[in-house]
Amino acid sequence: MKDQTDANFGKFADPAVTADGQRRASVALSGLRTLWVNTGTLCNIACAHCYIESSPVNDALVYISAEEVSEAIVDVQARGHPLEEVGFTGGEPFLNPAFPAMVEDTLRRGLKVLILTNAMKPMMRPRCRAALERVQAAYPGRLTMRISIDHHGRGLHDAERGAGAFEETLTGMRWLRDAGIAMAVAGRGFSEEGEAEMRAGYAALFAREGFAIDAQDPAQCVLFPEMDLRAEVPEITTACWGILNKRPADVMCASSRMLVKRKGEAPSYAACTLLPHDPRFDMGSGAPERGQSVALNHPHCAKFCVLGGASCAA
Repeated sequence: MKDQTDANFGKFADPAVTADGQRRASVALSGLRTLWVNTGTLCNIACAHCYIESSPVNDALVYISAEEVSEAIVDVQARGHPLEEVGFTGGEPFLNPAFPAMVEDTLRRGLKVLILTNAMKPMMRPRCRAALERVQAAYPGRLTMRISIDHHGRGLHDAERGAGAFEETLTGMRWLRDAGIAMAVAGRGFSEEGEAEMRAGYAALFAREGFAIDAQDPAQCVLFPEMDLRAEVPEITTACWGILNKRPADVMCASSRMLVKRKGEAPSYAACTLLPHDPRFDMGSGAPERGQSVALNHPHCAKFCVLGGASCAA
């Protein structure tokens, strides 16, 4: 399967070699520390540039059940993986009716939980707020909510997510603040600002709202590079590790996989949170094995993970 755009025509086709015949870089799973769970691609909004095409009508990834998530955690731990954290993403996780049960079960097992959410109306339903208050009281310090704020200004955020989205997300964050639930933020690098300017803008927003988020900490204020498939991206060869002074172990797929449930199929593992629909990155239905290798043959591998240095994990 070729993932070809005009800018990258002929690239990212062969898992073993690049378009110019060099040995393609790959990453081996050293041990699963973060298990991602996609709760389903349905979302309350449709962002202009959603990498997974979530929307109110896209159920290509259907709702996964609490039982299926529990079974996956048991299987992963039985394989001897050093599992520390389960990250939940979507779509919007709080739309899945079984989501509160997943979170509670995961925390009960002694694992940390990271939830990626837009903090809008689905999270603010009484049942969901009650569940968050309950797990925060029972498992203090083990739950973090990572809120998607594409830009620290209302204009760019609402251009991506729809009019009024910025204020609605802030309303949810104010509730989380008052409930004492730890928050982080995920922003996007689509503005003309440099990183220092972006972090200064987020810092001002957090200060105004009284959010206990350090805008200078890359783990608390994650600024993701843009994933534009129209842009030309270099392929990553084995020689790049030395040139870039990076190690395969630094890349997200060395320590994480994502559990997905495609429509009409049993749950299976995707190599990466960014590529759940690409069959080249389907790693099968069984719990991953140490040493399982992922070829970096997608533009996201290069721009987001290797060159961008980004990771979805905390």
